[in-house]
Parts: sequence; C-alpha cells; structure tokens
Amino acid sequence: MGNVSAGQAAAQAPANAAKPLRYVARQPIFDREEKVFGYELLFRDGLENAFTGDSDEASRATLDRSLLMGLDVLCDGRRAFVNCTRDTLTKGLVMLLPSTTTVVEVLENVPADSEVIAACQSLKEAGYLVALDDYVADDQREALAEIADIIKVDIQLTTEEQRSDLIGRYGPWRCRMLAEKIETQTDFQRAREQGFVYFQGYFFRRPEMMNTRDLPANRLHFLKMLHEVSQPELNVAGLEKLIKSEASVCYRLLRYLNSAVFGLKNEIHSVRHALSMLGEREVRRWVRLVAAVGAGQEKSSDLVLSALVRGRFGELLAPRVPHGESDLFLLGLLSLIDAMLEVPMSEVLEKIPLDLETKAVLLGQPSVLRPVYQLMLAHESGEWDAASNLCQSLRLNSEEVASWYWQAQQWARQVSAGI
Repeated sequence: MGNVSAGQAAAQAPANAAKPLRYVARQPIFDREEKVFGYELLFRDGLENAFTGDSDEASRATLDRSLLMGLDVLCDGRRAFVNCTRDTLTKGLVMLLPSTTTVVEVLENVPADSEVIAACQSLKEAGYLVALDDYVADDQREALAEIADIIKVDIQLTTEEQRSDLIGRYGPWRCRMLAEKIETQTDFQRAREQGFVYFQGYFFRRPEMMNTRDLPANRLHFLKMLHEVSQPELNVAGLEKLIKSEASVCYRLLRYLNSAVFGLKNEIHSVRHALSMLGEREVRRWVRLVAAVGAGQEKSSDLVLSALVRGRFGELLAPRVPHGESDLFLLGLLSLIDAMLEVPMSEVLEKIPLDLETKAVLLGQPSVLRPVYQLMLAHESGEWDAASNLCQSLRLNSEEVASWYWQAQQWARQVSAGI
C-alpha cells in the first residue's frame, strides 16, 4: 500500500466506488475486560454497492486499496465485522477485504443453502472468521452454526433461558458467543456471568452509579484545565501552573509539539515557551483535547476516539451551520465527558463556564444546537435517513457532510496517537 494516505486512496478510486466508503459508521464490540475487540461496520447502501461499477481488474484493485485504507482508519487495526448478504457471500465480494482483519457476518435473512455453506467454508479456509448475526432459538441456520467462529445473540430477542441453552449448545468450545444490544452495565454484567465472550452495544457510554462516585483528584484536575481554557480571558500563568502539576500533560504537550499534527521543529525551553509557541487559539484547542483524553484514560479507547471524532466533525461543520457564539468543537468533545468521568453531565457542567446553548443541548434540553448534535449522532450510529433529513433542514449537502465525517475520523486517529 506504500505511503498513500487514506484520502488519496479514496480519491484514486472510481467516483462511484469511493462514494459508499464515506457513508460508513461503526459500533464497537468488546471482550470481557471491556477492551475493544473489533467494530461492526454499517455501510449506508450495503456492501454490494461499494463494488458496483466497472468490474475490470484495475478498478477492483483500486477499490481494494481504498477499502483497505478505510478499514485501517475505521477499525484502528482491530477486527472489522462486515454484514454480508447472500450475494456478497456467494459472489466472493467480501474477499476483496483482508482475511486477517475481516469477520464475515452472515445476516439473519441469509438461508443456509448449499451455495452459502460452500461459500462460508471457502472463506474459513482462506482465513476469515465467520459470525452469524441475530441467532435465536430454533434458528434455521443451524448448518452454518457448525462452521461459525462467532455466534451473535440479541438479548432483546431472546429470553435468559434461551440464551443459556444457546451457550450450552454452541459455547465455549465450539463458538465464541457474542451478546448484542447490551445497553446498560447491568446487561453487560448479566451477559458476562452467563458465559458470553464478546459484547456489543453502547452500554459503556452510560455512566454507572453516577450519584455515589467521588470524582478522583486527577480527573478533577482535567476539569480545572477545561474551566481555565473556557474563560473569555486566558490566564496563561494559571494554566501553566495546572499543566506543570500534571506530568502526563507536560509530556503530552511536548509530544504534541513534536508530532506531525503540529510539526514544530524549534527547541522548547519551558512550558510557558511551549504555550507561547502554540498561540492562544491553539492552546485552548490543545488543552481541551488533552483534558478529554486524560479524563477518559481509564475508559474504553473507543469512548475517547468518539469524542475526538465528534469534536472535529463539529469544527468542520461550524463554518456552514448557524451556531452563534457556541464552539462546536467543544460541544462534540464534551458530549461524552459524563461517561468518561462517570459523573452526571449536570455536575460536570457546573465546573465549566459554557454558553447556555451548549449546556442545554448537553443536558438534553431545547437548544438551537440540537440539529447539529443530532447530525453528529446520526453519522456515528449509521442512521442514514435521519442524517439526510438533518442535512436537508440545515441546508447542507449530504455528500459533503459524509466527507467531513470521514475526515474527522481520520483526524481523530492521527491526533490520538500524538497526545
């Protein structure tokens, strides 16, 4: 793949082939320790549409590179669970993706006929993992269960007794069992105790025991930094003192200045010197980044990355949407701060002087920023119809917005490595 960037690879692909790549969302899949194992990818128009157009060798090779680059950004080197229809399987389309990182997810409406079984066996032999989506009691795909590496069970569609029966029949020696639609920590604990190995859902984004936790001193420190850079007048001396008292932040400051993101080559003499070299606007932005990353350092890496994506996406939207005096970068960045700190959002916002519209939208109250915030969430979760409607109401071109979200994902991955 050489040194071609993800954006360059996508640009080199045929226009009709590159388009669907920008319309892709992801949902994390965790292991028993709440570490990210992989991501389920949700393409707007389905995987087949990514392979339409000229099917000659050169076109397919170009598309292959584009998708490979895309998976690298989207999944950060982890497994990509890709939804597959019957055609995607039997026509071998999914084999354009790398076997080392792709999990072939067979959708619930795919029949376990002889062609599908043969296709799955060939994929297994080629090194792909095979997963069955939405497996239920008395599932008609039992023949595929003999081949599958992972079986996904929707906890909303099955009873606890049915789940125990499925685990007893297929796990742990035959398949790794995955519980999906896990929405709360209670769901997660129960499924883990039942014997599930992997877990899917946004349970990790919901604060747990919020009213009984004291905020740890070091996390309170990050909130103080956010407070400082949210003031109308920046107190550089006060900020310098806060940064000096947190060794990890000092390290991140120097690392950031030396990274490709900023690219300074001058010698740094002190924290004050570093701050002066950044300039006020960049100092505010950088401290917000580091504070968000620091606040989430004991949480899932996906939580921090999602906050960075939301922040950058808001920043790219800012010149095109009405937002008054509100900072859309800060809105996106802080939208997951309650889950990072495991503290109610209302308590977090008491400690940071934000404008009323930003506070309102983060607290779930009426706000002029709500459509913009909803657009962030729609792209993140792959709710393409909602995203299209929101673009229309905001007078935005949905293709451009999809491209900005893709750029935000690339930026977040790059900057998270630099801080």
